[in-house]
Amino acid sequence: MDRPLVAVVLAGGTGTRLYPATRSDRPKQFQPFGGERSMLAETVRRANFADEVYVLTRPAFAESVREHAPSAAVLTEPAPRDTGPALVYAAHRIREQVGECVLCCLPSDHRVDGDFQATVETACAVAARTGSLVTIGIEPTRAETGYGYVEPGADHGEYYEVESFTEKPDAETAQRYVESGYLWNSGTFAWTPTDFLAAASETELRSLVEALEAGNPERGFEDCPSISVDYAVLESAENVAVVPASYEWDDLGSWDAFERLLDADGEGNVALGEALAIDASDNVFASDGHVAAVGVEDLVIASFDDRTLVLPKSESQRVREVVERLRKEGQF
Repeated sequence: MDRPLVAVVLAGGTGTRLYPATRSDRPKQFQPFGGERSMLAETVRRANFADEVYVLTRPAFAESVREHAPSAAVLTEPAPRDTGPALVYAAHRIREQVGECVLCCLPSDHRVDGDFQATVETACAVAARTGSLVTIGIEPTRAETGYGYVEPGADHGEYYEVESFTEKPDAETAQRYVESGYLWNSGTFAWTPTDFLAAASETELRSLVEALEAGNPERGFEDCPSISVDYAVLESAENVAVVPASYEWDDLGSWDAFERLLDADGEGNVALGEALAIDASDNVFASDGHVAAVGVEDLVIASFDDRTLVLPKSESQRVREVVERLRKEGQF
């Protein structure tokens, strides 16, 4: 490519579905969850092939970002408004500082194994050559309702045109997508700032783009909705492409994900931290102390500090409901 490759790591969220390990003052990206480094530090290390690396976060997390990722530049967004506004802000600011470049946008909470660099460099080259908004697609291993799905269209060798982009379908639809050859949207994107901002200008994020161009980001964030980039831009954009991943991937988004990442005992239990299971099977245990369980199955039991969560594994996405209630009561 004839322009710089810049990685921007999104690290402004808290990871609500991993409560109680995560809290408002203890977000997911600063925790290792069984790894050697925090998830943020590992993501920045994985992006070290880029010419420059930025981390986008909220002001309250800026110092922690510098501790975990001292080699990265830090951008702080004026207000937390989900990934749509966040990536518009990052594209505008980085273009101001670096000039015309290709952005590789990385979540800070994914687990990756394999040749990540080769896939990302291909996605960036496609974005630079075609002007497309490029997502990296993962071959599904199950009918997951918590992910977005990409329908591949015309095959161009290194990439496919995207026929449709659907976020978080119901279980029946997800199963049909898997059987039809759809890919998961990994949440890793590549585009030029100019192409992405032009696409965002055709959506409800237009006022934010205009405010940034007028030098008034605070006003722009006051007026814009809290919305993901998937809903805000990718579902309606005309020029979207997908590059299939050549690496293994998992989104550490909810407690049931640990079943896929940790070794199970003879009864199918997995544990992050210390646990004792008696006549118990197929459970996920997680704690910063010790958990004991007797005669239970298919549960998540997570205990950190003075908080404990118990729910069926199949209801792992409902942790958000717990967090919403705690936020209203000022206890998250």
